[in-house]
Amino acid sequence: MAAVAEQRTKPWTYEEYARLDDEQRYEIINGELLMAPAPDWTHQDWSRKLFRRLDKFVMERQLGELAYAPVDVVLDSENVVQPDLLFMAKANLSILQTRGVFDAPDLLIELISPSSVRRDRYVKKELYARFGVKEYWIVDTSNKALEIWKLQNRLYELHCMIEEKGKVTSAVLTDFEFDLSEISGS
Repeated sequence: MAAVAEQRTKPWTYEEYARLDDEQRYEIINGELLMAPAPDWTHQDWSRKLFRRLDKFVMERQLGELAYAPVDVVLDSENVVQPDLLFMAKANLSILQTRGVFDAPDLLIELISPSSVRRDRYVKKELYARFGVKEYWIVDTSNKALEIWKLQNRLYELHCMIEEKGKVTSAVLTDFEFDLSEISGS
């Protein structure tokens, strides 16, 4: 379960976060420092399989860069997240710096766990829309489901939802598709 790392009245900033001297995984959402536990094996398995499919597609077509956690995505000084996977189109690669990604990537993917459902499904979804992430995938390994949300007029609209098996497509990665059963094992 993600826990508030430290209670305080002043919002956390990226500059303070960057000075933390431990090996924990943290995110800052709306100025609140949150610690995230290591993911379970199912999470890692799905993440690896999704990364392999996406990376092959992106690299073959030279579309940009794909990255996996942990990597800091600094949306602003009070919002620093570590999504499971992220894609930056070639036109947006200027946001990639040595310490992380400094602005909204084109596509973010979160694999939810029981401890992150509320944060990933609601808090981050609103946050990513506010900062202009064009596409947001919510992967629910427990239910073998995937939702793809596409940004329209600063709000997300459901692009597709698949449970266990069915064709996954992306609005951002044109012509990318696969059957969810290839990841879910269903």
